[in-house]
Amino acid sequence: MTTNKMPNRLIQEKSPYLLQHAYNPINWYAWSDEAFAKAKEEDKPIFLSIGYSTCHWCHVMAHESFEDTEVAKIMNDNFIAIKVDREERPDVDSVYMTVCQALTNHGGWPLTIIMTPDQKPFFAGTYFPKQPKYNMPGIIDILNSIITHWKDNKDKLISSSESILSELSKYYVGESNDIKLNSKILENGYNQLVNVFDKKNGGFGSAPKFPTPHKLMFLLRYYKSNNDIKALEMVENTLDCMYKGGLFDHIGFGFSRYSTDNKWLVPHFEKMLYDNALLIIAYLEGYEVTKNELYKNVAIKALEYIFRELTNENGGFYCAEDADSEGEEGKYYVFNPAEILEVLGNEEDGTYFNDYFDITNEGNFEGKSILNLINNSEYNKDNDRIRDLSEKVLEYRFKRMKLHKDDKILTSWNGLMIAALGKAYKVVEDERYFEYAKKAVNFIFDNLIDENKRLLARFRDEESRHKAYLDDYAFLCFGLIELYESSFDITFLKKAIELNKDMINFFWDKEKNGFFLYGEDSEQLIAKPKELFDGAMPSGNSVAAYNLIKLSRITGDTYLEEMAEKQLNFISGALFSEEINHSFFLIAASFALNNSKELVCVIKDKSDEEKIKDLLSEKQTFNLTVIIKNDDNKKEVEELIPFIKDYDFVNDKSTYYLCEGKSCLAPTNDIEELRKLL
Repeated sequence: MTTNKMPNRLIQEKSPYLLQHAYNPINWYAWSDEAFAKAKEEDKPIFLSIGYSTCHWCHVMAHESFEDTEVAKIMNDNFIAIKVDREERPDVDSVYMTVCQALTNHGGWPLTIIMTPDQKPFFAGTYFPKQPKYNMPGIIDILNSIITHWKDNKDKLISSSESILSELSKYYVGESNDIKLNSKILENGYNQLVNVFDKKNGGFGSAPKFPTPHKLMFLLRYYKSNNDIKALEMVENTLDCMYKGGLFDHIGFGFSRYSTDNKWLVPHFEKMLYDNALLIIAYLEGYEVTKNELYKNVAIKALEYIFRELTNENGGFYCAEDADSEGEEGKYYVFNPAEILEVLGNEEDGTYFNDYFDITNEGNFEGKSILNLINNSEYNKDNDRIRDLSEKVLEYRFKRMKLHKDDKILTSWNGLMIAALGKAYKVVEDERYFEYAKKAVNFIFDNLIDENKRLLARFRDEESRHKAYLDDYAFLCFGLIELYESSFDITFLKKAIELNKDMINFFWDKEKNGFFLYGEDSEQLIAKPKELFDGAMPSGNSVAAYNLIKLSRITGDTYLEEMAEKQLNFISGALFSEEINHSFFLIAASFALNNSKELVCVIKDKSDEEKIKDLLSEKQTFNLTVIIKNDDNKKEVEELIPFIKDYDFVNDKSTYYLCEGKSCLAPTNDIEELRKLL
């Protein structure tokens, strides 16, 4: 087994994932016209491998097979090999992951596809070892079998690839029926979550367990609108258990991607920006509803992790930190008791720390211990001694082999992080969060817009590339709305409205409704998917639905209200009684269906604006939209939101106009009265 001394074509790429494969002995191509032209010219099938740089099993397959000269020879002689970073090309990933899930009933990364030179797939799978093991075929056997079939039965393979595409066409466009948005959808989603809720350990379903924060965000809204205490209990139990387990890094902070067991103890150790952004929002919303200080503190700790490890000095946020160090998953994070005693240099402190975090000689992960608070009844209390000792242990951990960092900057994930910072600024009222968010917005608008004013998807190493996808537009718009609602800086609302307009222009399906994953001006693949499933990350369609209904209520724009209705009805018709898999959509549906409140504040004195921010920081009203008009922004606000022109001071003082459920209350100058009304 060896790696190549000479690099292949991937050395010219910017993606950290592609660069990890630049010294493989395989003659990899990036996804490109050159690769497809070569496959046609040489009449060879294409071996497509899709992954991402912090994926543990991608590393394993790379080490076992892609660094191996025997595998490389077979591939180089008989295939055109293409590597794709799924985070840079979610369009390519979505098209071929659908194939894999349809053909094998499962998916994941690394994704392995073999297809014709016309990009039509006839074989799909995920991880394969070099040689057969554990009832799994080996990659060498697979390749040799396909070589034989390509030579002897090529027409049959091509025909099978065409039938696969024909069968899958309905999956790409999203089947739909005539069901319109209705409150039964919210009830179904709630009941389905109740049915799979783990009463003992929190979360939904069995291992592996993903946090899926949007499920919790929906349940908080369900609790508030239905006063259903069980919905709140599910959220509290899950927020507590996720924090207590090893899913949360108790000394370095931040959350790992998912738990391999049902009690959140043993995580898949990679840390992703999007998970942390969404979890920060969920914990802050949990705090808003319950006023449990633990939830606010967990969010603050996760933010500290992001600032320390995933923040670019110019303002953008990086993608992820790897799970592996020294070739082993999780090695960076685990300890044994003797090691802690040595680090802390004091038997009393060391023993206290070991007992507190359940670090034992037996261990809980491959002979060592993942720090956790599962059996610690003091988990939700401030502990200055543990905080000081943790800082010393963290300093020691920093000296271990550094984890690989995927330092590309994705517009979509940055949008989620901006949303988290907006929420944090509103709830915690720490000016730092607003500054970080503003810097990230500026980074995107300075670096990820091309000369045609088209948003781009990825920045790394001074290069911006790939026309932005639906998720980029939807998530960034979501972030800008959150930031507007925490700062009331009209600039962010203006940018959100412009982005939303571009999103409709580039991605909207004018015939059947819904948004395509990639734009009409982008590279056209063998299929044009509409992603509707809210998995670890919400779908662009669900977030777009939320943005549309939110912007329509803020601005009073009837066109946006009509678009929101079309989008919400489109997704409602595609649920097929699986509301649980569309939890971010349920958040949008909650906003659309439940009585909304609109508050217009016409501000005379700057101090009154701060009082409004303080009031909104204390109160959680999920269905409230707020507009602030003052001397500084009057002209811009009235241009963006024409109906606000008629709102003026009463008694020559700051005046608050509150409407609820399409009827308006008398205006008031009294903030305390407004507090009661809210």
